Amino acid sequence: MSEPRPPFPPFDEETAARKVQAAEDAWNTRDPHRVSLAYTPDSVWRNRDTFVTGREEIVAFLTAKWERELDYALRKSLWSFTGDRIAVRFQYECRDHDGQWWRSYGNELWEFTGTGLMRRREASINDVRITAAERRWFGPRPADQHGEDIPLA
Repeated sequence: MSEPRPPFPPFDEETAARKVQAAEDAWNTRDPHRVSLAYTPDSVWRNRDTFVTGREEIVAFLTAKWERELDYALRKSLWSFTGDRIAVRFQYECRDHDGQWWRSYGNELWEFTGTGLMRRREASINDVRITAAERRWFGPRPADQHGEDIPLA
């Protein structure tokens, strides 16, 4: 069963920003099952060079992701919106099993159903090696920083 996920399209600036923050909050839990419930049962993703269809594949993809991307911390920022679509830019940091830290920069295009579930997600992402001293994100965003933009570099 798919529960509706407000806010619903068509989006305005306030509801689009709420949708972006809800996605950031969910992904920062690193709970693949919880995250998958924001997507339609037949949701289609492109994540870098990987194509995923449906919640079961989303759960498998995210499980593998967070097994290799340790101490994952994400920030998302609303880029644009119209009707049932939202564009987002994001950055996340994580370390690998060898202790190397990474900052990943990306853009996502989202498309929603009338019930607020995401039916399509396309993500383009680039990774940059960083040192532990260069880290910016240390866990989920504090509530008093919701809605703040993320730096470009």
